[in-house]
Amino acid sequence: MLQPHVLSVCHVLVLVLCLSAAEDFDWTKNHRGSFYYGTFPTGFSWGVGSSAYQTEGAWDKDGKGMSIWDVFTHKKGKVIYNETGDSSCEGYYKVKDDIALLKELKLNHYRFSISWPRIMPTGIKSDHVNEKGIKYYDDLINLLLENKITPIVTLYHWDLPQVLQERYGGWQNLSMINYFNDYANLCFERFGNRVKYWITFNNPWSIAVEGYETGEHAPGMKLRGSGPYKAAHYIIKAHAKVWHTYDNQWRSKQKGMVGISLNGDWGEPVDITSQKDIEAAERYIQFYLGWFATPIFNGDYPQVMKDYIGRKSAQQGLGTSRLPTFSSQEKSYIKGTCDFLGIGHFTTRYITQKNFPASHGPSYFTDRDLAELVDPRWPDPGSEWLYSVPWGFRRLLNFVKTRYGNPMIYVTENGVSEKMTCTELCDDWRMQYFKEYINEMLKAIKDGVNVKGYTAWSLLDKFEWDEGYSERFGLYYVDFRNKNKPRYPKASVQYYKRIISSNGFPNQKEAENWHRKAIETCSSSNQLLAADPLTSHMEMVTEIVVPTVCTLCILLSAIFLMFLLRRHN
Repeated sequence: MLQPHVLSVCHVLVLVLCLSAAEDFDWTKNHRGSFYYGTFPTGFSWGVGSSAYQTEGAWDKDGKGMSIWDVFTHKKGKVIYNETGDSSCEGYYKVKDDIALLKELKLNHYRFSISWPRIMPTGIKSDHVNEKGIKYYDDLINLLLENKITPIVTLYHWDLPQVLQERYGGWQNLSMINYFNDYANLCFERFGNRVKYWITFNNPWSIAVEGYETGEHAPGMKLRGSGPYKAAHYIIKAHAKVWHTYDNQWRSKQKGMVGISLNGDWGEPVDITSQKDIEAAERYIQFYLGWFATPIFNGDYPQVMKDYIGRKSAQQGLGTSRLPTFSSQEKSYIKGTCDFLGIGHFTTRYITQKNFPASHGPSYFTDRDLAELVDPRWPDPGSEWLYSVPWGFRRLLNFVKTRYGNPMIYVTENGVSEKMTCTELCDDWRMQYFKEYINEMLKAIKDGVNVKGYTAWSLLDKFEWDEGYSERFGLYYVDFRNKNKPRYPKASVQYYKRIISSNGFPNQKEAENWHRKAIETCSSSNQLLAADPLTSHMEMVTEIVVPTVCTLCILLSAIFLMFLLRRHN
């Protein structure tokens, strides 16, 4: 019989081995098995998402201040066809209509964002709080709850108040942390008695890289190799501060949760037998999702980011790394500031090792020393970056489970676009995408991943940032030519609705039947939409042509009268 102290040592060794195993992701294990018929756990939450700038419109109405996206889109050449979100879906005026769409889908939750400049025009609480903006979100939240739909609220979906950009340089400045905290605190104070799920930031990778590295997004800055790291550093600190504010001041009263939504494409090694490719794929994910997740769960940046950026910075003759550092106090403060993790996922890349000499100059992209590839056989119906690769979703979810201790996950964005000049409501490719991606999520739950909810992206076609209105992600088609912005259901509405009502995929026969019925319903919707150009034309005749003709008639009558008077004299 073993002595007690020997047993204790054995228990410690077993614990260490278990913990080590929990941190290891098996890159060689990629089961791309057949479709799995089954249902989601009881209480699984189904929803759809949107964001303020992309859908609300009313960019300068009822006291709203300017955002960086208002300014960015009003500059020529920043967005395809110079389109803007000035009116977008007119969601600001169509709250009841859009909630009726949510109700029709029989959703459990609706994810939307609050426009910071709509409730704080300058972004600074002491300057002014816009009560009309507060009322808009109050009404939206109350209507959702009346219809038994849970609001999941994002505090920052990219629309920084322009004053903060002009005065301080936006997310390049430390002062954003306190301003963001003041804004979040106001939201907790005004809405927190009804909102129980808060997301601090949506996809901070995009804020940092596309806003401060490539300049493709607002505020359009190109601070290569330094701007994105600085922006991310302050965003992570701002997230942590808001989490602590909620934890200290509001949690005991409001009983809510605060998380963050991180986007992540999956990176698969080109050759899973190559250690270099495996390391490159790991690097790809750590420079993307891990950049934010690792500090929030573990207290510091991924070691691979510190190593690579530090080495390249030294080779470029810099005295310190371009990647900022957290103090030991900050590491403790940031670690664990996540009650749930939002995951946005759309696509996958193959990854291989590729060396970029430091002489190429500082850049987030060359810091990673890798190349991204796609399989030409992958379907790509819409956005040039979005290929349908369902098995990558399960891989990503399992990666998060193993790397970050199996946190509570809500999928906050998942969907596919179309890019076509003609109108198409029978969106067969979207139904296929949802079917396969949702099924891979179901397999991940079977693997033990703690996914609690799914958010289809998105409810409506909307303004797609630098792509304008050229890409459509919506379950509902929006006719942007018509000033009333009518919504029409695509086939995917009926298909997603049936997945929700069945809580998954009960059997093959039923799932195939959903697809057939959805295609039937979209045919009648197409007829409605086909009539719309005629309606729009008649509106144009009534509103523009008729008044113009009347005005010309009055002018001609006046000229004729003057001519007669002159002749008479």
